Parts: sequence; C-alpha cells; structure tokens
Amino acid sequence: MRLVALQVAVVVAFAALAVGFWYLQIVQGAKYEEMAANNFQRTLALRAPRGVLYDRNGKVLVENRSAYTVSIVREHSTDLDRTVQLLSEVAGLDAGDVRQVVDRRRNEPIYRPIVVIEDASLAQVAAIAARRLDFELPDVVIEEVPTRQYPTDALAAHLFGYVGEASDAQLGDGVTRGAIVGQSGVERVYNKLLMGQDGERRVVVNSLGREIRTEEEIPPREGRRVQLTVDYDLQKAAEDGFKHAGFNGAALVMDPRNGEVLTYVSLPAYDPNDFAGGIDRATWASLNADTLRPLQNRAIQGRYSPGSTFKLVVATAALEEGLVTPDFKVNCPGGASFFGRYFLCHLKGGHGVVDMRHAIEKSCNVYFYTLGNMLGVDRIHKWADKLGMTGKTGIDLPNEQESIVPSTAWKLERTGERWYPGETISVSIGQGQVSVTPAAMAMMITTIANGGTRVTPHIIRAVDEGGGWRMATPPAVAERVAFRPETLAALHDGLWMAVNAAGTAGRARIPGRDVAGKTGTAQVISIQGRQAARGNTGRDLRDHGWFVFFAPKDTPQLAGVIFGEHNEHGYLGAPIAKHVIETYFAKQEGRPLPVLPPKPAPAPTPRLEPDPDSPPVLLETQPVALNQSAVGSRQ
Repeated sequence: MRLVALQVAVVVAFAALAVGFWYLQIVQGAKYEEMAANNFQRTLALRAPRGVLYDRNGKVLVENRSAYTVSIVREHSTDLDRTVQLLSEVAGLDAGDVRQVVDRRRNEPIYRPIVVIEDASLAQVAAIAARRLDFELPDVVIEEVPTRQYPTDALAAHLFGYVGEASDAQLGDGVTRGAIVGQSGVERVYNKLLMGQDGERRVVVNSLGREIRTEEEIPPREGRRVQLTVDYDLQKAAEDGFKHAGFNGAALVMDPRNGEVLTYVSLPAYDPNDFAGGIDRATWASLNADTLRPLQNRAIQGRYSPGSTFKLVVATAALEEGLVTPDFKVNCPGGASFFGRYFLCHLKGGHGVVDMRHAIEKSCNVYFYTLGNMLGVDRIHKWADKLGMTGKTGIDLPNEQESIVPSTAWKLERTGERWYPGETISVSIGQGQVSVTPAAMAMMITTIANGGTRVTPHIIRAVDEGGGWRMATPPAVAERVAFRPETLAALHDGLWMAVNAAGTAGRARIPGRDVAGKTGTAQVISIQGRQAARGNTGRDLRDHGWFVFFAPKDTPQLAGVIFGEHNEHGYLGAPIAKHVIETYFAKQEGRPLPVLPPKPAPAPTPRLEPDPDSPPVLLETQPVALNQSAVGSRQ
C-alpha cells in the first residue's frame, strides 16, 4: 500500500509538472518570449498623426503639432513609488493623480510604457531630462508625438469635438489601451477615418534602460484627410455675428439643395485644445460647473419651444389638408376667445382682417389660433413630422436629441391623460408642449425653401484615401413632400414679406437678395411664473429668440436657423443671418468679405419703439385644460 501511494504521488507530481510546463511554454509562451526579448529590447509605439480636417474650399481647419509625452517604464523601475513621487515633484503634478494613472494600467505588460503626461511643457521636459542625466529617473521616457491642434479661438468647437485617451468601452476594433481617439463631434463619428495606424520602433537598451541602437522602425501611417462641408468664412461670419450681438445660442445653415451643412455654431463653446493633451482636473471641473453649460451642443442637444416660427407648420398643415386657401381671412381685433379663455394677439388693437400671406408677414397670433383650432393637434403633428420637426434629423454628429411635437397618442402614452382641445391653441403658436432642437428648425425651413425635399443635414464632403479626394456618398433623401403649388407660393411670399415689407424680420433685409424669413420668440416661463420667481431663482428666465430664413426666395442657395438663448427677441437673430448671407454672396461674386460695424455703446435710455415680439396674454381665469407649466411663445 505504501508503494502504491508513492507511485500515485510521483504520477501526480509529474502530471502537475507537465501541466505547468505546458501552461508556461504553450499557453503563456508568447508572453514570456516577448518579456525575455524585452530584457534587452524595447518596443516603442510611434503614434500616428490623425487625419487633417479641411473646409469645403480646402482651408485647413484641424491639424497636428508636435508635443512631448512622459512615460514610466515599470520593468526598469526599482522603486515605482519613489519614481511616481519624484516625477510628480519635478513636473509639478499631483502625486495622487500620477499614481491613479499608473494603477489604472497596472495589469498591462510590465515592459509597456505608461504615459503619465500627454502634452508636457518645455519646462517639464527640461526638468525631467536633467534628472534622467543624473540617473534619478532612469525609468522615465520622453517621446515626441503628434498632438491635435484646433483653431485658437474655439471656432466650431462643438462641430470638431475633441480627442482623449480611449475608455474601456472604446477598446477593441483596432483601439488599444492608451490610444488617443475621438470623444465628441466629427472626431468621434469619423474616428476610424481619422485615427491612422500607429508604427513602432524596436531599440536595444542596456541594464539602465538607455537606448543603445535601433533595431527596426515601422513608420506610422497618418489618418485619412477629410474634407467637411462647412465653409470657414461663413462659420466665422456666424460666430462673429453672435459675438457682435452679445448673446449665446446656436446656428445651422445648410445648402437646401443637398443638405450640406455650411455653418454649425453652438455657443458658449470650449477650447478643444484643452483636451488634446489630456485635460487637467481644474479645467474639467470648471467646464462642468459653468452655469452656461459650454459642453452642451445646443444645435442638436438643446430643446426649446419654437415660438412663432412654428406658425409655418400650422400654415402648411391647414393649406395641405385643404381646410383653407391662401386667401382665407381672419379678423384680428387684438384677441379671440377659445374654450372660455381670451387670448390676446401681440399687437394691441389687432391686425384687422388678414389673409395667409399677411398673417405670416405680421405673425398674427389670432390667425394661427384659428387655424390650430380648425386642424386639431394630430394633423399639426402629422405635418410637423413631414417637415422634419419630430424625432432626430439624422445629422452625422453624436448624441442628437429628439424633437417633440405633441399628439393625442403621445400625451396618452406619456401621462395617461387625454388631449384637451384647449391645449391645441398653445401648440398652434409654438408653445405648450412643443420642444425642438435648432437642427430640427433648420430642417423644417430647408424643406419649405427647396419645395418639399427633406434632405438630411450632413457634415462630411470628401475623403482622401491616399489617391486623391473621393466625394462622400450623401445620405438618402428622407422624404419628398408633394406640396401644392399654392402652398409653396403662399409660404414663400409671406416669408419674403416678413423681411422685405412691413413684417417682423426687416433687420435681415438685403437689397437685391430676396431674403425670406420668420422671427419667433419663446418664453422660458409664463409671465405669471416669471413674476412669482422674481428674485427667488438663479436661472435666467429671459425669452429665447429664433430666426429661420432662406435666400434667394425663388432659387434658395442657403437656408437655416439662428437661435438666441435668452436674447429676448427673435428679430435680434436676423442681423446674424444677414451677415452670413452677405458673406456667402460676396464669396460667390469674388468681392471683399463684409465686416461687421463697430458694436454700438449701450443706449442710456430704454427703447421706446413698440415691441413686435410681445407675448400673447391670457385674460379671464376660467378653468380650462391647458398646460399651465408650458413654455410660452411670441413673435
């Protein structure tokens, strides 16, 4: 029995040895072979430059610059904690932050460098290099790498986006730990095109980790060059217009013939260069704590009531459903009663008898209250959807929010309550539960401008695969709406009159350009709510302003939206659109680009001219099923 037990023990021991040898030599063989080679060789990654971004005319928008990274090679470190502490002191970093970076990548092969400073300053590089010469930091490596460089004035920041180290969720499909990838905007959506392919350099090192010679070098392959649809001069004109006007917001201007985005603005913005070399904790905290929310992409993520610009949807629905003709007239005495409540128009004394064209020109609330009551909310929703004002536009940018235009089914599903006819009156002038993005507004006015083709807005125009520019395939047309000729004529005429006759958008008038447009102002809170909240909230409760436009009226070459956040009046966005349009035609005709006049000094006394954007007021206080928390609208 003792002999049998001894035999079994010997067999088990040799079996364990065999399994161990198999695991070490077969399963883990490649790993240990690589580690053995790295006892005297080191493979250094050569980061590939990301592809350059150009505007539609070939102007460089985003490129690369040289920067320095500082890494720790753990296999040459005899005391990693000492290295972290000393490197932090020399470079002026927080030791806890550096240790956190090292801990996060501790499971990687010990010979692989861990980057702890992405964009080291020259002072940091000099200080670290001096300590390396004194053999105090032999396990620290300094490398020159390409780093993203964006326009210094944060131009089109939300369009370009920014880059950063790949998160765990982004690993795979060619993305390895430590790789720099797009995190937002174009950088994220087209990361595969822009990323390129890293190279490597295999060097021989001595026991102290110093390089002796280079064994082999595989150069990196730069990412593909990408041409965007945006026009630098139009982009700058729009952003300069916002700065001159003194308010934030969003703008999206397209070519209505194909959906190419010519201008894309979201303000306030951030500086993408802060992210290119790894954003520091203080800057990140500052961006997140900023009450103006500079990280929010307002053009596709901000949702707001559209105000009187929504009257175009109501007009379209009434005409296309055959309920009225363009000659249909309504008498506006200054207000009208619906469901036991009296709704005032914005013009005291009223507009008198107006038809469709003049109702659009003067933005008569009573006229559109009447049409909304005739239509009902479901038919309004139907035509809002056809014009691209529901759901997402499909623009090739990440994290777009859906626009909402209510319907009876939507309210029932959302609240479990039925829709009340009185709520439709608010919807008919773009208030109540209507909530849309500026991108959706741009899509709506573009569809009206081009005669009913709902083109999908898109950002990319061409890609250079190495053999020259290849035009990108544009997205398919979402839908073609067969407008009646009289519908388009009435809409275009009314919008032209709003700018060029006695309408609310005269500040966009350009002689000879036939600009067509519509203003809109949306309340952030009801008048009663604003009075109750006065002094009790830190929120900005001033109204938002809209201006949608296209030009020229009969053969539109550009169309879009200017949204002013808390700018109080829709007509204040018209001069921004005017500057963009004038810049566009100056380029077309080879003339010098227009320059904005000096910003006027603040007026010493309040403005006395009548305000065409005064909000509708509810008189009488009989109970009625209206959304009392709804956002209001006006001109």
